[in-house]
Amino acid sequence: MILFRILPVFWAWSAGADFFQFDSISNVSTYYFNYFYCNIWEGDCQPNQDDATQQVPTRDFLSTLPQDCMRTLTEWYCSLGQCCDTGDCRIKNNVTGLAKDLELRLHGQHLAQAVVLKAIEGFLSNNDPNKPLTLSFHGWSGTGKNFVARLVAENLYRDGVKSECVRLFIAPFHFPHAKLVDVYKGQLKEAIRDTVLRCQQTLFIFDEAEKLHPGLIDAIKPFMGHYDNVDGVSYRRSIFLFLSNIGGSVINEVTLDFWHSGQNREDIGMEDLEHRLRYEAVESQGGFGQSELMSDHLIDFFVPFLPLEYRHVKLCARDAYVARGVQPREETLDEVAKAMVYVPKEEKLFSAQGCKSIPQRINFFLP
Repeated sequence: MILFRILPVFWAWSAGADFFQFDSISNVSTYYFNYFYCNIWEGDCQPNQDDATQQVPTRDFLSTLPQDCMRTLTEWYCSLGQCCDTGDCRIKNNVTGLAKDLELRLHGQHLAQAVVLKAIEGFLSNNDPNKPLTLSFHGWSGTGKNFVARLVAENLYRDGVKSECVRLFIAPFHFPHAKLVDVYKGQLKEAIRDTVLRCQQTLFIFDEAEKLHPGLIDAIKPFMGHYDNVDGVSYRRSIFLFLSNIGGSVINEVTLDFWHSGQNREDIGMEDLEHRLRYEAVESQGGFGQSELMSDHLIDFFVPFLPLEYRHVKLCARDAYVARGVQPREETLDEVAKAMVYVPKEEKLFSAQGCKSIPQRINFFLP
């Protein structure tokens, strides 16, 4: 096994001792157990910094290990009974929990609920995907794009968006200056590569993706392509989520047309929106639409988020109250919902703010 070939090398490098001294071998075992327990499986550890055999290498050391070596070490660690079903206790892949959360906590988004669940479930059940999963969320602000991204993180990873297997990038915050795009390219590529080396399954979320510079997206395009590996690293177990307001007007027009024709919004299908969304994304100004992600057809699903109606806002308000341990009255929920702004001006049908501002607004209605 590779493990037994590399351990003597690691030991010689770190301990500088004779191979056949059993006390040294014991020290090396403790040394690397501490490393894997503390840095990879995140155990509660406080190594003794005064004892060289107890010190733990820095996390940068992990990036020097080949992926097949890490896989072998993971299998060895799991054989000791110190592992989870996924092979990594940071990863839980609770698809059942995701389905339940999307059904009970996401309101007015039957398309997003169905498409996201199907895409995630299909990707996780494939032991050898030919490319990373790439989803593009579209719709007005406050319709649930960030919320769904968070639900995905919470159900796939033990620590949710705080997991070291998850990286969130907010375009205007992380990459604010166009003149520094070359610097951002290197930083972004390094961040993604480092995360993939640390975790066998990763999630990358790009919020306000329409504000990304085209060169920045194209720099990481190979990570989302149909490659076995890029510079020796496989990215095929990664999930990329792009969140943007692109196509919001098209989504709203289709939803309004259904309402005017007396049809239920639940009758809106992907066939009514996906092609129009794809066209809007390609024609949009900004880095996302102009990137090679579009021209090379690397987006697996364009996921529409419909504008929310009064009844959906009430459900969001109810959830916000319950999260604070308060059981609201129906009259209170109506007061919160009525305080929102609705469009079009004639019908006042869709909430202009969605559910985004609900948690702050209910403060005015708490007893």
